[in-house]
Amino acid sequence: MNDDKLLQVLKLSLRVDGDEDDEILKRNISAAKSYVIGAIGYDDGIMTGFYELADIKDQFEMVVIAIASSYYTYRSAIVGNAVSEVDLVSYSIIGQLRGKYIDLEQRGGANGSKN
Repeated sequence: MNDDKLLQVLKLSLRVDGDEDDEILKRNISAAKSYVIGAIGYDDGIMTGFYELADIKDQFEMVVIAIASSYYTYRSAIVGNAVSEVDLVSYSIIGQLRGKYIDLEQRGGANGSKN
């Protein structure tokens, strides 16, 4: 899913109409992607294409949307308990993806061949 489509899905999930917050939402998507990729592993070398794999892509996009939503909804420095519920789900998905990343990396990478 490209960033424009992610933006539309994020706006739908947040029930945001109009485009006055689009720049904030785009930055939230970018930050969420960076966070998730940093937590799981980079899409380079033998792992190029990892985040586009059929069994990875939906989970990756879902956790990016969840975290970007959290960034938008809880913009203050001090947050309440509601954030931790989203974060527990996000951390769980990140943990699953990290396990798949490590397993695939050990078996030769996303493209099927070790360097």
